[in-house]
Amino acid sequence: MSPRDVVSRLWDEVTSRQPLPDASLVLLTGVLALVLVWLPSTWPRVRLGVTVVHEAGHAVVAVLVGRRLQGVRLHSDTSGVTLSRGRPRGPGMVAMLAAGYLAPAGVGLGAALLLADGRGLALLWLLVALLVSLLVWVRNGYGVLVLLAFGAGVVAVTWWAPPLAQSVLAHLVAWLLLLAAPRPLLELWGRGARGRRGSDPDQLARLTRLPSVVWVLLMLLANIAGLVVGVATLAPDLLQR
Repeated sequence: MSPRDVVSRLWDEVTSRQPLPDASLVLLTGVLALVLVWLPSTWPRVRLGVTVVHEAGHAVVAVLVGRRLQGVRLHSDTSGVTLSRGRPRGPGMVAMLAAGYLAPAGVGLGAALLLADGRGLALLWLLVALLVSLLVWVRNGYGVLVLLAFGAGVVAVTWWAPPLAQSVLAHLVAWLLLLAAPRPLLELWGRGARGRRGSDPDQLARLTRLPSVVWVLLMLLANIAGLVVGVATLAPDLLQR
């Protein structure tokens, strides 16, 4: 296949609509995502994906508010850090710090809207674009391997897998982001004030007059709201029962 054919196929897939899957398939992927988020054996892998989106949220907002992005690091304990230069205080810094925990639910909600419009392939290719963009800024070997592994898996399914597998993956990504977004905040809440030291809410508390626990609660409520809207978008019949 020539480069022109590749570009043509990519453009067709990104701009085209696919038939909406059966409601039972959507619900089954939601149940699978819930199990993956709930089980202790699978949660670390899911959390690593959430961390990728978390750090991407920091990075994107840092650039949007005029900060100079220096790099992103992903660690094997599923944590991450995004470094940027700019004013140490002000609305831009607050927005950048708050973006991390809000990004998974925000991206999950955007994914749900794309899927409701029949654009599952567009969602998968946008995910690949996000991973490639973040790869430019990753500054450690483990982070590079994680992004390459995630990206290669999505490309393989998007390029070679049958439509059913593509639809399952696209819905699974949306469900995982929506369902997993609140859990890191719940874990952070359970650590207490000492356990939150150095975290995003702790840094936000230093910049504002709101305690870190209030920031945790506000972001948790925002993520839960995103989950409710996302469920209503992906499975509208579920909330009507």
